[in-house]
Amino acid sequence: MTSPNDSNKDISSDNTEMDMNAPEKQNSLLAGIIERATKSGIGRKKLNPSAVESAVAKNMADIHSNPTKLRLAFLGGGSFGTAMANLAARNGCDTTLWVRNKRTVKAMVKTKTNKKYLPGYKLDDRLKYSHDLAAAVKDKDIIFIAVPGLAFRETLKNIAPFISGQSIVSLTKGMEKDTFAMMSDIIKDELPEVNFGVMSGPNLAIEIMKNMPSATVIASESEPLRHAVQAALHSAFFRVFASDDVKGVELGGALKNIYAIAMGMAAAYDVGENTKAMILTRALAEMSRFGVEAGANPLTFLGLSGVGDLYATCSSELSRNYRIGNMLGRGMSIDAAVKKLGQTAEGVNTIQQVHEKATKEGIYMPITHALYAVIYEDKAALGVALHLMEAGFRSDVEFVMAHDHSNAALTAQMKTSSDSAKDDDNADNQ
Repeated sequence: MTSPNDSNKDISSDNTEMDMNAPEKQNSLLAGIIERATKSGIGRKKLNPSAVESAVAKNMADIHSNPTKLRLAFLGGGSFGTAMANLAARNGCDTTLWVRNKRTVKAMVKTKTNKKYLPGYKLDDRLKYSHDLAAAVKDKDIIFIAVPGLAFRETLKNIAPFISGQSIVSLTKGMEKDTFAMMSDIIKDELPEVNFGVMSGPNLAIEIMKNMPSATVIASESEPLRHAVQAALHSAFFRVFASDDVKGVELGGALKNIYAIAMGMAAAYDVGENTKAMILTRALAEMSRFGVEAGANPLTFLGLSGVGDLYATCSSELSRNYRIGNMLGRGMSIDAAVKKLGQTAEGVNTIQQVHEKATKEGIYMPITHALYAVIYEDKAALGVALHLMEAGFRSDVEFVMAHDHSNAALTAQMKTSSDSAKDDDNADNQ
């Protein structure tokens, strides 16, 4: 939920950006943000006194004394990490983009473009680049991590020796393979003393680079960190809203990838608008159902990180997960689709993770289970879709009225339909 202070900040930011030639007014705005943040303390649950906590407080004081020079590091040179780093640099922050490959860094320094992920888009001249991880993260105020989920824990382990008070913000959407851990869980595992947050929303990188009006959500228990991220990234074309529901915002960003794959598959069958609307609304029901079981606020899924991100990802061919689903719907194997995409599609791993978790916990997730059957059990997509349509009755809006049948009864009905279809196939083959 956005606090009154956050709302005041949004109003102030809007007024400030109408006067792009008033740097003193911008400085005053940012100073006001940091002043409100620092007056509230360091904004985190109190732990035992430590050097890390002292460093966090010192960093906030340093930002207050020189608000136009937030020192930021963005780890990961994919499309979204690059777009966010470029936005921060354009806002005047001292910004370094870290990329693992030395040759790629040299090319970016020379051309001021990310030829692999954002070809044709010029990056801000003030953006710095590095392949030296230690140099990139030392003495920064905030470290944004935008690496694929499979590399997230390893990246935290690698930067751990250089952490001395920096805050961490995850830009990665998804779950860790085999552990069901969200990125915030991994941060707490590997860097238990750090101030952290997560960022998510309908953020297609190319549209951000084109200065198309967009928005995102920064979720953290730390009010100073929320304000600092808003100060770093908020611009005339990019709004940054705040939330304290870390779990809900993070789950919205991870779960929507599942349904983007479903929508891409549906598009391959040239479905109508009624079908698309049904998929979107039932997807939102599944997301909120899973989120509540994980301790999230269901209202979070009605915001930018929930329905906003779900809509954008399910309706755009720019979405990697949508493209994967579309290729699957056209008969391509999952391995061939991933290879052709050439980028990470977090939804593929998330389907497996959520299917296993929902099955174990008894959470009713029929679309997720259906996608799992198609991708991992080689079931025919059209047949699975027909079984879904026959899967009994439920109330429309989640948490408003009781369902007509229990989750267990519906799951049993779906299994019976699936087993019946399997028996028919066996009979035909005999």
